[in-house]
Amino acid sequence: MDSGKNMSFLDHLEELRWRLVRSAIVIVIAAVVIWVFQEWILNTLFFSMKNPDFFTFKILCQTIGVCVEEIPVNFQSTTVTGQFSYAIMMSILGGIVVSFPYIFYQLWSFIKPGLKQTERGIAGGIVFYVSMLFFMGIAFGYFIVAPLCVQFFGNYQMSESIDNIFTIGSYMSLVLSTVFYSGLLFLLPVVTYLFTKLGVLTPEFLKKYRKHAVVGILILSAFITPPDLISQVIVGIPILLLYEVGIIISKRVVKKRKKAEES
Repeated sequence: MDSGKNMSFLDHLEELRWRLVRSAIVIVIAAVVIWVFQEWILNTLFFSMKNPDFFTFKILCQTIGVCVEEIPVNFQSTTVTGQFSYAIMMSILGGIVVSFPYIFYQLWSFIKPGLKQTERGIAGGIVFYVSMLFFMGIAFGYFIVAPLCVQFFGNYQMSESIDNIFTIGSYMSLVLSTVFYSGLLFLLPVVTYLFTKLGVLTPEFLKKYRKHAVVGILILSAFITPPDLISQVIVGIPILLLYEVGIIISKRVVKKRKKAEES
């Protein structure tokens, strides 16, 4: 609202409260829909990652000849509330992912009135770009990171006498966390933009520590992927590209700031 500067502190809190309430309502609605279709979602979107006809594995087999076999793994729930708890977690987290553009729109609408007119212009379309990057990260996590993790850990055996019988909790945690964190990771250019606006980062700083960033990215890739070099490289390259995009964005922000100061 344009009159945001004339609002009292309590009025701001009230506005924030209602924006959070609206966001929560949208999340709950999306979560209920996911809950209704939970069995289809679980079998089609999650358990399919252990099958050789999963989209990613089919592409790898057809393009570079790297084919996989069905992972010999079974699932079990070892606690009374195990399946119910992870059904709720899947529904809520899925609701947050589906509702992300609306959630960010509400937060941005709350912050926007406090910005200067020039800052609003520079940040035009931010809801679209942030949402696009987030869903690109979700897609990257779902089609690349999570399947690689499932394939590696599903096939890994210390001994043939040990069967892989995963709990539903460990499997869902692995898939949901890698997918969701990949979505957040793809917001790196937005973080770079904001920190540059605040004067915390500069393109010179990002260039100077590029080599350090490469090492950090490889370490990060090692944490969120199976411990093999190919998986780390596959995950690390997009993150490194996002870092380079961040440098370009930082340059543009600094360039526009200098033009504004000169004028």
